[in-house]
Amino acid sequence: MKKEDKALIIAHIGEQLKEYSCVYLTQTSGLNAEKTSKLRRACFGADVKMLCVKNTLLRKAFEASETDYSGLYDLLHGETTLLLSNVGNAPAKLIKQFREKNDTLPMLKGAFVEESVYIGEEQLETLANIKSKNELIADVVALLQSPAKNVISALQSGAGKIHGILETLSNRE
Repeated sequence: MKKEDKALIIAHIGEQLKEYSCVYLTQTSGLNAEKTSKLRRACFGADVKMLCVKNTLLRKAFEASETDYSGLYDLLHGETTLLLSNVGNAPAKLIKQFREKNDTLPMLKGAFVEESVYIGEEQLETLANIKSKNELIADVVALLQSPAKNVISALQSGAGKIHGILETLSNRE
């Protein structure tokens, strides 16, 4: 491969890294063509970008990036497939669902999610249970709404009681 071609590929990988906030490094070398195609379709459906890359080119893209991916450098050996997403737990959930139906692959090498590095297959469950930004916002909104709902229901029930008392008093004459 020519040096110019490598520079173009590194630039392309760098653009993809800027576009997505979560990076998963996986190993898919044991998948046949049919299962790889199924994985690609599953990634497309889950809004996860899947890229098969050379480790040396990926490392150069990591080094050129403004984000510190140095925790993932030791994982760049063997075959590497990138799963990129803007939702932290989407690739982990995708891997778990894919494994239930197909195989023990893809295997998780490591991930960079929300400025944290997760290394090893045993981190898959942790990554799948991470709440996404939208889920956290929904939880906060629900927590904020709960006291307001209690106050409103108390006022409404109290208003009904006061209205009933006033109506009873006005009917006594």
